[in-house]
Amino acid sequence: MTADELIRSLRERLAPTIGESAHFEARLLAEAALHTGERLSPFSKRSVTEAERTFAETMAERRRRGEPLQYILGEWEFMGLPFTVRPGVLIPRADTEILAEYAIELAQKHGYQSALDLCCGTGCIGISICCNTHLAVTLSDISPDCIRLARENAERNRADVSIVQGDLFAAVAGERFDLICCNPPYLTGEDMRELQREVTFEPALALYGGEDGLAFYRRIREEAGAFLNPNGRLLLEIGASQADDVRRLFRTAHVLNDYAGRPRVVVVEEI
Repeated sequence: MTADELIRSLRERLAPTIGESAHFEARLLAEAALHTGERLSPFSKRSVTEAERTFAETMAERRRRGEPLQYILGEWEFMGLPFTVRPGVLIPRADTEILAEYAIELAQKHGYQSALDLCCGTGCIGISICCNTHLAVTLSDISPDCIRLARENAERNRADVSIVQGDLFAAVAGERFDLICCNPPYLTGEDMRELQREVTFEPALALYGGEDGLAFYRRIREEAGAFLNPNGRLLLEIGASQADDVRRLFRTAHVLNDYAGRPRVVVVEEI
């Protein structure tokens, strides 16, 4: 079997389940199985060993059963940086890049010196900020799995960040920051009951925001004031239908849309 034949075979396995993205995902799985380290041409005649074919087919079967592609590959790109990804930790998503990009823009515009990535997960927001600014960045999460993975990703990207474990602001008591960035759990009870199959593989701890999805935003509103410097900003990722509800929790705030035009980030100027 050649590499192009492997890609076609994987695509045929995946198409009934994942549809239009089958070819793209088949290529990524083939690249992982063949350890190419670079993009594999769909016309490649590279010879495939039996072990490589079996490995690729095993990964394709996992994907066909609904497991997220990112968990199968073990890594995903965010803001042009590579991040290790594992079950038990929320998968970085392109939608969140708008928050990281705006944080970097604010830091450069206002000369900010410090940032906190709250509910950091893989560390993708804070590490991206660190790699693109001179800010002193702290990452915090309640989950030991997240803390371990954030440390790995900081080392992988040579990001000089501080990483602490605690519930929301508990681990940074007494500190203040110019920027506080957070992608908190914000799915509602109804959302959790209607999750797409692949999202059920991700940790509920990182998804569920209380029955109305606003529980963490309320906690952040009550606590964040003690940790935000004057003239600082609080950036909160939101669900597409939560813009008005989250914005109204704060005295002065506005909403950023993502590149698809959907409300994605609430920017808080005054808590």
